[in-house]
Amino acid sequence: MLPELERLIRLQRLETATAEAQQAIEGLPAESAALDARLAALAAEVDGARSRVADHRTARQEAENALAQVQTRLARYKDQLMAVKTNKEYRAMQAEIATAEAEVARLEDQVLEQMLQADELTTAVAAAERTESDERSVVEAEREALEERQRKLLAQVERHAGERAALVDELPAHLSALFDTLTRGRKGLAVAEARDGRCMSCRVRLRPQLYNDIRLNRNLIQCESCQRILYHPSEPGATTGQPS
Repeated sequence: MLPELERLIRLQRLETATAEAQQAIEGLPAESAALDARLAALAAEVDGARSRVADHRTARQEAENALAQVQTRLARYKDQLMAVKTNKEYRAMQAEIATAEAEVARLEDQVLEQMLQADELTTAVAAAERTESDERSVVEAEREALEERQRKLLAQVERHAGERAALVDELPAHLSALFDTLTRGRKGLAVAEARDGRCMSCRVRLRPQLYNDIRLNRNLIQCESCQRILYHPSEPGATTGQPS
């Protein structure tokens, strides 16, 4: 294979690998934000559970205060019952006592029900807190993995930059300029395979004689359609390894 063509192939693979690494790096903030959102959602669930406990505690306190007031009133009615002098007053006081007793029973049932609900709400808070704690551990592990992936990607980009610079130094200036021009104008792909009689980038069928010349990998030949530099991958030395 023509040495310059082999270098261009390696340069293209470095370019592609670097672009993929850069794209992965650009996607990391969104992944980090998704982790933050998971924790925020769980924290909101814990806050909501705690808020329901607080609201319930307030409602229960109000019910207990109301019960105490009615019990006090009932006790006063019973004391006053002993002092009435007429049957009319006695019946009126009994009616007040009956109403108060019914209210006491209702409020006692309400307080009892709230006591049972309090246990359920407290259990729900504990469960939400456990879930948040467990998920926080998972998220922290995922964040560490994310940061490690970022470090590796940045190191990969830096390593590829050094390898790219070395390859560019080995190329004639006009070829490195052509590569850069094609890279900018062809969505990052300046060098492409030719296979089965076609340019595998733009998919245009190549003239038979041109394709035969490309298969030799002895000259720099550009696609007549997309202008990318073409090579045939089946020739020895053409399939250099993908940069890592």
